[in-house]
Amino acid sequence: MAVYLQVENLTKSVGDRMLWEDVSFGVNEGDKIGLIAKNGTGKSTLLRILAGKESPDSGRVTFARGLRVAFLPQDVTDNHDDTRSGGERKRAAIEKLLEEEPQLLILDEPTNHLDIDTVEWLEGILRRKRIALLLVTHDRYFLDRVCSRIMEIDMGHLYSYDGNYANYLRRRSERIEALAADLAKVKNTLRKEQDWMSRQPQARAGKAKYRIDAYYDLKERSRLDLTERNVTLDVKSTYIGNKIFEAVEVNKAFGDKVVLRDFSYIFARYEKVGIIGHNGVGKSTFIKMLLGQVQPDSGHFDVGETVRFGYYSQEGLQLDPGKKVIDAITDIAEDVVVNEKMHYTPMQFLQRFLFTPADQQKYISTLSGGERCRLHLASVLMRSPNFLILDEPTNDLDIVTLGLLEDYLRDFAGCVIVVSHDRFFLDTIVDHLFVMEGDGVVRDFPGNYTEYRKFLQDKKVAESTEATPTKAVAPPKEPQKWRQEPLTPKLSYKEKKELEALTVEIDQLTAEKAALEATFASGDTTDIATRSARYEEIKQLLDTKEIRWLDLSEKE
Repeated sequence: MAVYLQVENLTKSVGDRMLWEDVSFGVNEGDKIGLIAKNGTGKSTLLRILAGKESPDSGRVTFARGLRVAFLPQDVTDNHDDTRSGGERKRAAIEKLLEEEPQLLILDEPTNHLDIDTVEWLEGILRRKRIALLLVTHDRYFLDRVCSRIMEIDMGHLYSYDGNYANYLRRRSERIEALAADLAKVKNTLRKEQDWMSRQPQARAGKAKYRIDAYYDLKERSRLDLTERNVTLDVKSTYIGNKIFEAVEVNKAFGDKVVLRDFSYIFARYEKVGIIGHNGVGKSTFIKMLLGQVQPDSGHFDVGETVRFGYYSQEGLQLDPGKKVIDAITDIAEDVVVNEKMHYTPMQFLQRFLFTPADQQKYISTLSGGERCRLHLASVLMRSPNFLILDEPTNDLDIVTLGLLEDYLRDFAGCVIVVSHDRFFLDTIVDHLFVMEGDGVVRDFPGNYTEYRKFLQDKKVAESTEATPTKAVAPPKEPQKWRQEPLTPKLSYKEKKELEALTVEIDQLTAEKAALEATFASGDTTDIATRSARYEEIKQLLDTKEIRWLDLSEKE
């Protein structure tokens, strides 16, 4: 098997921060490699060095003589047509690279801004072609279905794992466990050696020098930090009432292009909806109308009084690039409420999003793409929204942060609308889908993305195998009926446990509410302010928990 690329002892730092050191690996004919690392650890930098767009501090990159190499950067520019969408420009750039028939393809976030159909088109091409591939992507289904090897940059070193993304997760866990066990042994030995080193010099004067050298080696090894530096998303949402929003016969068009045609829908409490459709069909326009940033041609959106939107926009961070990170966040709020007993200063809050005190003094214009996304997310969540609207939130977020965001959204006590091309993200988060088919048509599908794809495949198979019994023209097949309400499956085990807990909590809160009412009726004014505040809190809690109890009980 021919060796296409050999990387030897590559080292790169930015300022006084080491990205990675002595990185070595090879790419052979037919290899399909996914590169994974947290934001800010130098994934894109490594690809730019391989593509000759940037230089390493030291080390060597050697390609096979005459090898045809193509590189797709993360941000694609096209001066010939500034009118096309980002996804359309990205697809055109990929098609142009494939026409060159490269032997080695280097791709930096190729799925960003692509619609799901285009992602699956690219996925199919890369699986079929006998082409070597080195790519950075956060799309976990893409990694699973395309890559046969995963490389990870972690703590300044590169680790390689044969197999797909699922195998990588298992092997990485084993590696971390082994490191933890070795670290425990090192620290245990170090404690014994520390006692020996602490004795008076004359007491160990005759000891071998190698033991002293070994002590300092142990001390250095003991400094290994296996603590995962993860974003912490535990921000509280504000109370949301029964009325969320209603779309009433909304119409919107731009010339001949129709975005919505007589769209009506009543949004329910705690709904989590995914919006999918081809690039340019109007997904972002839809949510901008909901937010009041774009006005419909006719019809209207009626939004409830308690709704507090949090909008993560596809356009990115809308903060002054000339400001420092800490100043921009302080302008938004000087106090971040997590719950009744826990508040954060802007500096403390930013640290939960991996912005160190030094990072907080950076100017926004100098932040990396991943850092800007984390700051954007922080600026949205610090306002404690109860209705999150996320437009392509997975672009530029690393896989670890995506997992944490998914966990947060699953337990989010509010409503969510998400536009995304990330199939794994959609499968994890949403209850149902708005499928924008074009020409103003929006279908409501009761399920996640994988269930939707299976529905389309089953429908296609049924139509292709349908027999025609006579030569007469068969009557038209009745179209598939789409549900217009969220799917209500049977309770899962987790939901059953939640329902049981809610029953107990509602009984307890009802009893406490009755006791407070009895106290108020007695005329006792002792600590009346505290009891009144608690009474209002109980009413809100009961309202929220009873609605959730009803939602769950309907599934039984």
